[in-house]
Amino acid sequence: MLEQDYERVAAAVRAADSVCIITHLRPDADAVGSACALNMALQQFDKPTRVVIGQRREISRNLLSIPGSEAVELVEDLPDGYDLYVTVDCGSLDRTGSLAPAVEQQAAAGRVVCIDHHASNPGFGSVNLVDYECESTTVALTQILDLLDVQMDTDIAHALYAGLVTDTGSFRWGRPAMHEYAARLMYYGLDTKQIAVDLLDSTTATDLQMLGRVLSGVQVVEAGSHTLGVLVGRLADIGDHSDAAVESLVEFVRALDGTDIGVVFKEQAPGVFATSLRSSVVDCSAIALQFGGGGHVPAAGYTAHGTPEEITEKLVEVVRTY
Repeated sequence: MLEQDYERVAAAVRAADSVCIITHLRPDADAVGSACALNMALQQFDKPTRVVIGQRREISRNLLSIPGSEAVELVEDLPDGYDLYVTVDCGSLDRTGSLAPAVEQQAAAGRVVCIDHHASNPGFGSVNLVDYECESTTVALTQILDLLDVQMDTDIAHALYAGLVTDTGSFRWGRPAMHEYAARLMYYGLDTKQIAVDLLDSTTATDLQMLGRVLSGVQVVEAGSHTLGVLVGRLADIGDHSDAAVESLVEFVRALDGTDIGVVFKEQAPGVFATSLRSSVVDCSAIALQFGGGGHVPAAGYTAHGTPEEITEKLVEVVRTY
């Protein structure tokens, strides 16, 4: 079945004369890496392309180290007139941000390809490839590029590797095959040390100060047979900081001693919190789905509304059932 999905996606991309590539709001390296790799690949066939994200907020500066990232546009409206719209790393329609209504319309017209690896993705495109065994969307994308006979080069390999190294937590989780995949990309002369520094290690003094303020409020909350490590990033603390710095908060509660679920509530607007879940023992995607979100078994997210106390209690009520 998945083999047929790969073939259908490759056929749709091959047949299109022009392609608009869409990745998700508040993008990470897998999102930008996938979009840029596909964009650079399609340039080999002289196809007119655009790469867009449905938000106005600037993306994290560390993502600009990914080759081809200069092509990424922040827009409010979906560009018109493309034969095909390809979403990459968007686990659900709402992850396309302000473009969601137009993407839905284009999907109904048969012009949307969805390429993703999130297990909770319902498949919102006209043609869908959701390979949840892949560690990153860039892994799935590589197989499509092979089907299209794309000539791999250093820039494309760099963009693909960016998604893999970050979505595996520097190869801490994934299949044995992820190392073979990384080795294949490294043969194109990648400076993997510098890529890691750019995407995983670089920070600023002000970001460190923000992390300190948020980490000082860590809570340990009981939820039936489970224990949550909870961080709350209020808008006043995180609002002026990079997405990369804010997203790194979850790494501090992912494996907090004495807990089995890590939770970070990140306030995006007054009373609106983007929520990150991490666990090695509980299906995070199943929990997130109950709040309208999704993701992977060990890592998922959703949007919560209310005060920190209210959204924590709602989460505890759900976790108690597991």
